[in-house]
Amino acid sequence: MNEESFTNLGPRWYVVHTYSGYENKVKTNLEKIIENRGLHDVIMEVRVPVEVTMDETGDETKEVENKLFPSYVLVKMCMTDATWHVVRNITGVTGFVGPGSRPVPLSDDEIAAMGVEIKVISVGFDVGDSVEIVSGALAGFTGVVQEISEDKKKINVLASMFGRETPVELSAEDVRKQKEID
Repeated sequence: MNEESFTNLGPRWYVVHTYSGYENKVKTNLEKIIENRGLHDVIMEVRVPVEVTMDETGDETKEVENKLFPSYVLVKMCMTDATWHVVRNITGVTGFVGPGSRPVPLSDDEIAAMGVEIKVISVGFDVGDSVEIVSGALAGFTGVVQEISEDKKKINVLASMFGRETPVELSAEDVRKQKEID
């Protein structure tokens, strides 16, 4: 590692490369070190992404875990020289993913695409509620919620525009519940 220190960007997801078959050992050892040294505030989470499939052989059906990224472990941590050394010196770790010895955090888009961190979106309205559109081309119009997607990212609104009811699909961030007038 070079002499310049890492700039602490807050907790970010990093990819750690391991020897083949050492993913779970690295995860277990890192979790023990975090517990023993009280590093919960700087190394938050360690994951080995797996996909569970059902394997049918003859009359039996078994759940089988397949590693999505063999030889890689994902670590959510605040990158400092100390945390870099802790992770880097675990048996089975060959290094962080990034140019040279400089770890590169995953982007928010990469994390979302891999399903590593699922953000639960809470919407303050239900189907049938009156909402106001607060951003986008339809800002200022009102409507009634017709449908909310399962992931709560998209909603269908029957918007009242120019005296007509028009169905539109919007991002949940683009609307807010209309205040009740007593």
